[in-house]
Amino acid sequence: MTKWSLVLSMLLVGLFINAGCTPKKAEIKSEEDKTFYVVGHMFGGRLANLKLNEKEVAAINLGLADAAAGVKPAFDVNSYQPKVQQMFRDRMSQGSQSEKDKGKKFIEEFLKKEAGSVQTASGLVYKVITPGTGKNPKETDTVEVHYHGTLIDGTVFDSSVDRGQKVEFPLNRVIKGWTEGLQLVKEGGKIKLVIPSDLAYGDAGAPDKIPGGATLLFEVELFKIK
Repeated sequence: MTKWSLVLSMLLVGLFINAGCTPKKAEIKSEEDKTFYVVGHMFGGRLANLKLNEKEVAAINLGLADAAAGVKPAFDVNSYQPKVQQMFRDRMSQGSQSEKDKGKKFIEEFLKKEAGSVQTASGLVYKVITPGTGKNPKETDTVEVHYHGTLIDGTVFDSSVDRGQKVEFPLNRVIKGWTEGLQLVKEGGKIKLVIPSDLAYGDAGAPDKIPGGATLLFEVELFKIK
């Protein structure tokens, strides 16, 4: 199975689940039920950037139903694969560009309103909240931190603060915005980062959590450099 056919299969499963083709009041009781529910939710989250309308949803569901029933496809699948791939690229690009435009506007407003905020040559925006008294980490260091990550609309997508558990990681194994940004605050300090998509998760995003092209906000407290 090719990369694109695998992705398409996953998306179709997610669409099938989310479009109401399964029982509307499915009972989720056992651990296995919960596991399959999570699988469906994960796959369904991959559809967000495609911005499908009702007609498109109906066409995909028809194709899925025929395939599941063993019915011969109404059209030659192989000849349409390049069109499918191009459609995915186009839709993802359109969705990510919209997010980038919103992120650019957000950054412009942030720089105007947030005293002390700075934009680096890479496009990263930061504001030191608490300077700290230790040394600055290097790219090759491992750091222990607390962080709170949101989209520009305030949606929380990940937070060690909410989990109540500090995390540690090598600075050269995270997104570029973190690698650069954490070197700008001293040990014991706290920093706010506004990270454009090209320094974060790019056009692909992180399915079910972060849209393609999304600008991310983090507040990070640096406890230790190891």
